[in-house]
Amino acid sequence: MISSVKKEVIYMQVIHKNHMEILWHDYAEAIDDIPITNAGIIEKSSVIGRTGLMLLSCGTGAWRVRQSMNTLAEQLGLTCTADIGLMSIEYTCFDGEECYSQSLCLTNTGVNTSKLNRLEQFINKFSSEGVYMTGEELHSHLDQIEKIHGLYSPTALGLAAALACGAFTFLLGGGPVEMFCAFAGAGIGNFVRCKLGKHHFTLFLCIFASVTSACLVYAGLFEVMKLILGVSEQHEAGYICSMLFIIPGFPFITSGIDLAKLDMRSGLERFTYAIIIITVATMTAWIMALILKLQPVDFLTLNLQVPVQILFRLAASFCGVFGFSVMFNSPRKLAATAGCIGAVANTLRLEMVDLANMPPAAAAFIGALVAGILASMIKNVAGFPRISVTVPSIVIMVPGLYLYRAIYNLGIMSLHTSAEWFAAAFMIILALPLGLIFARVLTDKTFRNCT
Repeated sequence: MISSVKKEVIYMQVIHKNHMEILWHDYAEAIDDIPITNAGIIEKSSVIGRTGLMLLSCGTGAWRVRQSMNTLAEQLGLTCTADIGLMSIEYTCFDGEECYSQSLCLTNTGVNTSKLNRLEQFINKFSSEGVYMTGEELHSHLDQIEKIHGLYSPTALGLAAALACGAFTFLLGGGPVEMFCAFAGAGIGNFVRCKLGKHHFTLFLCIFASVTSACLVYAGLFEVMKLILGVSEQHEAGYICSMLFIIPGFPFITSGIDLAKLDMRSGLERFTYAIIIITVATMTAWIMALILKLQPVDFLTLNLQVPVQILFRLAASFCGVFGFSVMFNSPRKLAATAGCIGAVANTLRLEMVDLANMPPAAAAFIGALVAGILASMIKNVAGFPRISVTVPSIVIMVPGLYLYRAIYNLGIMSLHTSAEWFAAAFMIILALPLGLIFARVLTDKTFRNCT
């Protein structure tokens, strides 16, 4: 009798990449000892385009990407023209006889100030070092920079978000109860987001899962504290703060800077990207609020003396900006520098609103202006790219609370209240990049010109 052997075949679904990888080293000349300045237009253009694409992946604006590409092109004897968006670059290089065009696209976007700092150093040293290297050597050097992904683990990034949102809670008027619950909720929420991001899950899923986690942790801790400590129901107001780590301050602000330089495509794409994140996050938080029966009530008054309040605001602003900077993958020294600037600028903004009764949008403009000027003063001393200091230092001023309350009231059809919150948020969002732009105009002669 012939026995049959049943074979079990396991099929695994292979997910092919939607964006194919570019083999940059294939553009290098076969002869190893030819410096890049003597190479052909295709090899030169590959270095220019790859550098621009890597800068774009760090979250910097189109104007800075184009300026860097132009710097490399001038050193290589080329003329470069580029059309830059949020996720893609189309550029053409001319050498007087030939031209070469490429269209390059990112697989995803984000913020990485550590990689941005290394790329800035690469560009600044190109005239003294890069021009003597071969195309193969330059692409190998860019390979090393491209490997700079995250300086911090998901756990560390969760703690950074917890620190930032806990400090943010105090700055918005919350007390110890709200700060503790927001600290825990934001920490777990950003940890979930980082874990999902490492597995390349889609943007919407990462936002939904992280905001849901943050709200659930806040609500759970709050219920435990009500049962054990008997805290007031009004402390539920801080649940909004537990999800503010998701607010896309970097693309919001860089979109305004791009629009100021008439980089319309990049500015509008960045603004749209930020609006998408805001919409998904606030809608998720609103649904969770309905399920958990949470309401965005006002915070209980803390009744602090003015000198004590200023000291606490300085400390909270530093912690908030430091946390957000770490979330942007900034080294600790860079994060501390941004934190010092943010502490001064944000505390000044808050005190102008409280003590001088200045409209929040006007105070935001002055706060961003001060942050931009301070960053310009220490830029050469600290050795960091200006945008990696200025933007994190004012991200804490982005009105995430206003945007959430606008969506919440829109959802319950309180249209008049929703419109008021939307208008207040819109004015502040306009004021923040304007402050940085005017600071840049005052301190950077290359930025104040239109070419």
